[in-house]
Amino acid sequence: MDIKKIKNDFPVLVENDISYLDSAASTIKPRNVIDAINYYYEKLGVNVHRGVYKLSYDATERYELSRQRVADFINCKFDEVVFTRGASNALNLVANSYGMANIEEGDEIIVSELEHHSSMLPWQHVAKEKNANLVYVPLSDEGRITVENFKKVLTEKTKVVALTYVSNVMGYITPIEEIIELAHEVGAIVTVDGAQAVPHMKVDVKALNCDFLSFSGHKMVGPTGIGVLYGKFELLQDMNPVEFGGDMIDYVYLHDATWKDAPYKFETGTPLIAGAIGLHAAIDYIESIGYDQIIQHEHKLKNYAIEQFHKIDGVTVFNETSDTGIISFNIDNVHPHDAASVFDQEGVCIRAGHHCAQPLMKYLNQIATLRASFYFYNDKKDVDRLVNAVKKAKEFFAFFE
Repeated sequence: MDIKKIKNDFPVLVENDISYLDSAASTIKPRNVIDAINYYYEKLGVNVHRGVYKLSYDATERYELSRQRVADFINCKFDEVVFTRGASNALNLVANSYGMANIEEGDEIIVSELEHHSSMLPWQHVAKEKNANLVYVPLSDEGRITVENFKKVLTEKTKVVALTYVSNVMGYITPIEEIIELAHEVGAIVTVDGAQAVPHMKVDVKALNCDFLSFSGHKMVGPTGIGVLYGKFELLQDMNPVEFGGDMIDYVYLHDATWKDAPYKFETGTPLIAGAIGLHAAIDYIESIGYDQIIQHEHKLKNYAIEQFHKIDGVTVFNETSDTGIISFNIDNVHPHDAASVFDQEGVCIRAGHHCAQPLMKYLNQIATLRASFYFYNDKKDVDRLVNAVKKAKEFFAFFE
């Protein structure tokens, strides 16, 4: 990988003297994605599915080609790809449609303390509304979801399993394929939060045999405001839409209406045209690099960073065995938000807070943590800059002790 060349593809890195280590929150965008979005707005800029004129036809073709691009990317059918506003929107759609229609009193829904709030809260809501039981997979001593611990909570009452594929705080990969197989044996469906997985590793939904998968464009060098819900077509077809309006209808009567087939019944109003086109370009960019290269590069940076942290007294890493390029850590006697302010002055962009995972913070016995997350546009110089910023923060706040 030619990291210097890659960095030059990202205008934010060209225009700013920064080390961007917050890709788990949102990635920056390469020029080809920006160009694809600009092409739509400058050359087309019209609606899809409605007009018979050429501009509308061209926009519709690009929009639907993007759906096919996503389908090929995750190995599913064209009509199993629903464009959403993001992963959170997709996860909520599954809960509010499938969950509200299929969960009954006394049923069990399995989640975990590793979940992003967007993967947990929708099912918390369903459980309350339906008098169902929310069941948590016990985490291992290391903080992982294991097949053994999953078996301890899986019962004949389990109807839904909602788990993250990769933790946004710990960087751990869930053994999701084995969990899906076990869940299906008792007749449960599995909805996977793939927001931190799809940008960093090849995800084949047919090989996984998951029932639903959600992910966001903005975490994989794509635009904000675009996400994907994959769902098995037979499940999507049986689900009711949760938003209503134009373009998702088949026919409207005065007191009733019928809907289009999936995926269109879930895409009401003017769809996310520019976002979908930008996502197509983002997938092209990621595949031009290759997941094997991405995984190898992230592991090298993560291992190098942890090695450097070990040389600094008073730094606690909470996920020494992270499977991805995510490191969560704290500096003794320095609040994460204070440390992040020093990092900012040093040109290092990282996340400080609970990372939309407050139950996990409680599990770690922390109010918040610092999180550095690496991607393919980072290099060892970025790590060195991070390590130097940690030392600066320690020195600065030691003065006030």
